[in-house]
Amino acid sequence: MADTQKVLDTVIIGAGPAGLTAGIYAQRALLSNVILEQEAVGGQIVLTDTVDNYPGIPHANGYTLADSMRKQAEDLGAKIVSEQAVSITRDPETNLFTTKTAEKTYVSKILIVAGGATPRKAGFEGEDQFAGHGVSYCATCDAMFYRNKPVYVVGGGNSAAEEALFLTKFASKVIIVIRKDHMRAQASVQRQLEENDKVEIRYLTSVVKLEGNQLATEITLKHNDTQETYSESYEEGGFGVFVFVGRVPATNLIKDMVDVDDHGYVKSDEAMSTKTPGLFVAGDIRQKMLRQIVTATADGAIAATSAAAYLGQHIAS
Repeated sequence: MADTQKVLDTVIIGAGPAGLTAGIYAQRALLSNVILEQEAVGGQIVLTDTVDNYPGIPHANGYTLADSMRKQAEDLGAKIVSEQAVSITRDPETNLFTTKTAEKTYVSKILIVAGGATPRKAGFEGEDQFAGHGVSYCATCDAMFYRNKPVYVVGGGNSAAEEALFLTKFASKVIIVIRKDHMRAQASVQRQLEENDKVEIRYLTSVVKLEGNQLATEITLKHNDTQETYSESYEEGGFGVFVFVGRVPATNLIKDMVDVDDHGYVKSDEAMSTKTPGLFVAGDIRQKMLRQIVTATADGAIAATSAAAYLGQHIAS
């Protein structure tokens, strides 16, 4: 049943590090709020085996870190609801936001969107066909299925490098496929890969296609400088392909209310505000230089603090 009688100060979309931190700061600012999460509380970090770059908590397990954030938010009074937002509108007369899920309707003065991003596909032939049957987008989830088997990692950024390093614990060999002539990952992680005997890095190389029956048996690659292709064959299920070529920001519900850059990330200012008054964004959904847990939590803190200031300046209680 729709609950239109109570108008919340803010609805927060997403319960990853950005959304949970926004909830913590919203509670500290005495803002009535609800956090909506369609998947696992904690977002992508629950899939991370080890987090080594979150200050003050070295060698943290991703799930444990996320659960600690959840508990802190709930201890302060934040309400986390397992519901998926299906539509968001803004009334031009009242300036109130209406967020609908399959179960309820939430009306709020402020909206903080921290919905994160989903894995971007590499686009090679057979990627969709073998997704979940040889193609994966999460090393922590699927590495165990490739114990003592070779795996290919597509991508040369931080995520690809870190996931490749994790895969060396399981795979017999990790072949990193990078379409450019260099890796964009942090130097320290790149050095660890270069010094690992299990790792082979192939620059100027792209995956063209996967072939097989129920599971992939052959991978075809291309030298990007010469355009020559070559194939490598295995027994069925004898290898895996892990794709880490970026993420697609979850902007569908607010795409008409915000400006985005060429990659689809929301443009916002230092206060996390967008072109729509009262609409703030935080975390991986927004345009910024670095997407890490620490920057997501900072975004969430700023978004909720900015929301509180906006309410005080523009909206009567």
